[in-house]
Amino acid sequence: MALTRDFKETVAARVQNDPAFAQALLDEAITLFVNGEPESAKLILRDLVNATLGFEALADEIHKPAKSVHRMLSKSGNPTMSNVSAIFAAVTRALKVEVRAQVVLG
Repeated sequence: MALTRDFKETVAARVQNDPAFAQALLDEAITLFVNGEPESAKLILRDLVNATLGFEALADEIHKPAKSVHRMLSKSGNPTMSNVSAIFAAVTRALKVEVRAQVVLG
């Protein structure tokens, strides 16, 4: 029987060991959010939170209960803009990266 690894564990390991991959996931989450796909953005953010600071630390950092943060990033979650902004900021700090907006005309 082949050894398999849980997808979330694989993503977490890669985020921790590959800064470019972590940055690409964060960029994708931001792009999805801005382009009107918040459900997909939240799922990527959830993976990033699990791979970096974790939900308890994130909850402490943004001053929200951990259960609420889990709910916000669930498929059916509906976080406020200020909560989404706080989560992006916390993940950005955890990854030690800078985010810059770029408009691509096409």
